[in-house]
Amino acid sequence: MIKSKPADAAFDWADPLRIDELLSEDERLVCDSARAYCQEKLMPRVLTANREERFDREIMNEMGELGFLGSTIDGYGCAGANYVSYGLIAREVERLPLGDERAVEPRDVSDL
Repeated sequence: MIKSKPADAAFDWADPLRIDELLSEDERLVCDSARAYCQEKLMPRVLTANREERFDREIMNEMGELGFLGSTIDGYGCAGANYVSYGLIAREVERLPLGDERAVEPRDVSDL
């Protein structure tokens, strides 16, 4: 159900399509977790790795532990999240200036 907003509501540059209003509580939690990880922990390391022209393998381990890799797979220690959550994780990762996005973007069975 879409929440109605007053006609004179200010434009939200962080969420111009008001997607956050459409998310379930679980999807919002996934989005907030992905955003926090990407901005606080991943961004500084990605910038350093790009400057030094190296790949930080530990990033893959962390993303796996957080459930960001294979997020839609149910079982095998994966999160079993829905495809909206997968897209929200991908959106947060794609905000970063990555050298090789294929290595750290969330993976799904259909990508194999």
